[in-house]
Amino acid sequence: MLTLHQDDVLLACHASDWRDALDQAAASLAEAGRATPAYRQGLHDREAQSSTYLGNAIAIPHGTPASRDQVLETGVRVLQFPDGVEWHDGNRVHVLVTIAAQSDEHLDILRALTHVLDREGVAQRLANAGTRAEVIAELSKAPVVAKVDIDTLCLNFPAKDRFELALAGAARLRQAGCVNAEFVAAIVEQEPVALGQGLWLASSAQGVATPALSLATPEAAFAGPKGQVNGVFCLAAQGEAHLGLLERIADLLDSGEGETLADAEAPTVLARLAGESASAETVRVRVLNAHGLHARPAKQLVQVARNQGMPIKVRLLEGSAETVSAASLTKVIGLGARRGQTLVFSAEGEGAEAAVQALVEAVRGGLGEKVSPLDERNEAEEYRPAPRELEPLASDTTHPAVPAAPGLAIGSVFVMRTPRFEYPERARDLDGSRGGDAAVQRTRLSHALQAAAEQLEALIRRAQGGEVAEILSMHEEMLDDPELRESAHEGIDEGLSAEAAWWRGVDTAARAQEMLADRLLAERAADLRDVGRRVLGILCGVELPTPPESPYILVMDDIGPSDVARLDTAKVRGLLTARGGATSHSAILARALGIPAVVGAGERVMTLDNGTELILDGERGRVIPAPSRERRERAELRLKEHEARQKAAYAARFDEGRTRDGHRVEVAANLGNTAHAADAVEYGAEGVGLLRTEFVFMAHADAPTLDTQIAEYREAIDALDGRPLVARTLDVGGDKPLPYWPLPQEDNPFLGLRGIRLALTRPEILETQLRALLTAAGDKPLRIMLPMVKDVAEFRAAKIIVDRLQQEIQAPDVQLGVMIEVPSCALLAPSLAEEVDFFSIGTNDLTQYTLAIDRGHPELSAQSDGLHPAVLRLIQMTVDAAHAKGKWVGVCGELASDAQAVPVLVGLGVDELSVSLRQVPMVKARLREIDLTEARHQAELALGQATAEAVREALEAL
Repeated sequence: MLTLHQDDVLLACHASDWRDALDQAAASLAEAGRATPAYRQGLHDREAQSSTYLGNAIAIPHGTPASRDQVLETGVRVLQFPDGVEWHDGNRVHVLVTIAAQSDEHLDILRALTHVLDREGVAQRLANAGTRAEVIAELSKAPVVAKVDIDTLCLNFPAKDRFELALAGAARLRQAGCVNAEFVAAIVEQEPVALGQGLWLASSAQGVATPALSLATPEAAFAGPKGQVNGVFCLAAQGEAHLGLLERIADLLDSGEGETLADAEAPTVLARLAGESASAETVRVRVLNAHGLHARPAKQLVQVARNQGMPIKVRLLEGSAETVSAASLTKVIGLGARRGQTLVFSAEGEGAEAAVQALVEAVRGGLGEKVSPLDERNEAEEYRPAPRELEPLASDTTHPAVPAAPGLAIGSVFVMRTPRFEYPERARDLDGSRGGDAAVQRTRLSHALQAAAEQLEALIRRAQGGEVAEILSMHEEMLDDPELRESAHEGIDEGLSAEAAWWRGVDTAARAQEMLADRLLAERAADLRDVGRRVLGILCGVELPTPPESPYILVMDDIGPSDVARLDTAKVRGLLTARGGATSHSAILARALGIPAVVGAGERVMTLDNGTELILDGERGRVIPAPSRERRERAELRLKEHEARQKAAYAARFDEGRTRDGHRVEVAANLGNTAHAADAVEYGAEGVGLLRTEFVFMAHADAPTLDTQIAEYREAIDALDGRPLVARTLDVGGDKPLPYWPLPQEDNPFLGLRGIRLALTRPEILETQLRALLTAAGDKPLRIMLPMVKDVAEFRAAKIIVDRLQQEIQAPDVQLGVMIEVPSCALLAPSLAEEVDFFSIGTNDLTQYTLAIDRGHPELSAQSDGLHPAVLRLIQMTVDAAHAKGKWVGVCGELASDAQAVPVLVGLGVDELSVSLRQVPMVKARLREIDLTEARHQAELALGQATAEAVREALEAL
């Protein structure tokens, strides 16, 4: 329980902002003799790392480990702010529980406060409290927790009837200290009540110290005079605290699993009472974090749980049989799990095994903290997935995966397997020149980092610019990351070898990256490990295997940019990876290099033998190992036709986008930054149909200035030389966070505060971006596009800002439109078309939201198809509404470059197709192959189908 005294509480405080509140808190600690005035900086530094807002209007500011030497005596000061303080993460705070801790006592204080977070109305009561005693009562009032654990169970008891079982259960509760003799006497005097399924209940509220539940089962189930007896529950009731126990019994009976308790062991009984059904996927894992599941690792665990897309429960094996949602931060913290204790995760349904295993791996990885293993002799209970032998890919059979870069490749495979790095954990076990003390290990690491940097510089020069060079430059910056070096140095100081210390730091950072909600950022963990392996290879003297001299299809677990730069890409006909998604760097690099690629094909691709012939279809996301002669000949014919079409398309890339009968359809380019605007023009783009402006914001530690943005946007506008630029305003949110724009945790950031919704909460940032775009445009054509609009109200709010700026800037050729990504926006297109200048349909998100399928989901992504008739009908509604008001419509998603989809989109009336710059020539070529009548027929045919698969089959049959 949190112990507070009257002198620890300051009432009726007022602060101008959260910084002022922190300063007052620091001053109160200094006045109480708990800390020096310099502790103030520690409070601010800790807040810069992450918000200390706990919930229910409470924040718990505390210093960093570096500021502990400023703590004079461990203590707490509570500051009440009746008017509230707007915290930097957007939450409203009424009470600061400010902590000066000489070690990690604040973790116990945090656990003691978690019960406050679940009580309704506590925030208002804290704000309105008029006395110190009232504040102390709210913060210190511990909840009554009902007890049911292994100490309250009485299994396999030699009883002759249900009365003896009830008495045995009462006796067990008395032994556990929950009841006294009065309770036992009350149980003796009553007859157990039948619950069904052979279970009975005896209960009393007399002589109860702690509400609790016991279960007594007989040595063997028997039939009594009033029915079958599988067990008797004995309930010690108190107020409302025991109601949860009754609910657990009811849930057990509702599930029909009551009879399974008859001869069950204690772990099974507790699991069933915790709500874990026999069909649930259940795993255990022990907590490795030095201070248990305090706020920071708990937040990481909750984020991983939320990312699984299904309900997951967790309980503490050593605690009561009570499960909580693994997606609830307060519930997870409330478990009070300490190092060495065991978490039990459970989930049901399709994907449950993968979901709970993801949580197990997250816990074992330290949840963003450096952890050390427990004593191996005590880890027998820890979950370890059973090793399984991978089944080789069947010959001459199509195996689906994720299409990453279009094109067809035929060739022998070269499987690049990650080399084994063997090294001792402790520096004392190194031999020869690698051995030595901590100073020697630091020197070895420093030399390896320098050698790695020199290798990367050579690869950057060889790459000669472009995507590969940019990513390799980022790798070079990772080598200079002071936190990585500091982490490795800490490991070396603990006695680790340079190899072990370096990889521990890299792996910890990569695991933390993988837990991020934003898939794009999470997949960058592969880059971090790529950098780590480069340094580890130098330390261990290990080199990668040499690829063959003849052309080949490269197969890897995942491919990093340094892998690409190191290889002779002229010989690489295609790329196939076991992991990765459409946004991973393996996919980005393949598209940048124009190499056909299929990713996320699964571990089985690593069973392929070197030299096995393979057909790789990057457009459809398919691979066929060891194809038959007939299948190979068909593929070779397709390949020759494709190569001829590519050559002809590139030669005609500067022609206008038109169908065979002259119908005009503009073909523009999608860009992730302004540097490639000139390349887009060279590939024949008639403009930029989507400029993702968030690159400007993600490249800076603070919001970019007006001048910075003007310079960036002007680079693209000048390169386009009069061609239109469609710039999407900042599209970030909980799934794509910015370090200088903290956001509250969201259960589903894809449906939360993002896009224009978020931008309108910080109108000064949106206004600066709009001013920069309008200023940079000059007299050139500028199209401003608002993302994630759900209805006309959001458009109007942004238009007010644009109109006000235009009165001052007066850019002559500006249009303001919206992205159609949300189904509501398509459904309301008629009302929007009255006011917007254009629509641009983002088919990636529109498909995801319409079909309720995460397009990056490892199992469902193949079903996330923009040619689904539901998506096509939304596109049709949008086009019809726009054309009725004389407005134009573009498509800027992946569907725009899908060869099967192009005629359908044209037939639906789409005016512009915006694709990756390398796809511009082929999309123009595809337009020249069709006429408008044919396109309208294909659109009508597609709309008449029931599924995306049926649409593709119908189109393929034409």
